[in-house]
Amino acid sequence: QVQLVESGGGLVQPGGSLTLSCACSELDLNWYAVAWFRQAPGKEREGVSCMGNIKYYADSVNGRFTIYKDKIKNIMYLEMNNLEPEDTAVYYCATNRAASCSTGWRNKLRFNYWGQGTQVTVSS
Repeated sequence: QVQLVESGGGLVQPGGSLTLSCACSELDLNWYAVAWFRQAPGKEREGVSCMGNIKYYADSVNGRFTIYKDKIKNIMYLEMNNLEPEDTAVYYCATNRAASCSTGWRNKLRFNYWGQGTQVTVSS
C-alpha cells in the first residue's frame, strides 16, 4: 500500500524559507512521479509542483520553489524560498503511480494517493 508522509511545515516570516519533505513507502521515486498540492482556507486544492523525469511548477511559485528528490532515501522535497502570505496553506504530496506528470498534473482528481498534509503559515 502506497503511503506518503509530509513533514517540514511551520510558521515563517514573509521572505523566509522552508523545505517540505514527502517520505514515500511502496513507491519507488526512480519510476514514479509525485506532485505537491496546497489548500488554503476556503479555496480549492491546487497543484504547486510535480516531478517525474521533468519538473513542473505553477506560475505562482515558479522561480521561488524547487522540487527535487533523494532517490536513495525515497523522499521528495519542496524547497520554498521568498515565501509570501499567499503561500499559507496545508501542503500535500500526491501520486497516481504514473511515470510522468501529465499535462493535467494540476488537477487533484488525477491523483489517488495522498499524504496527510503539513501546515505552512507565512506571517509576520
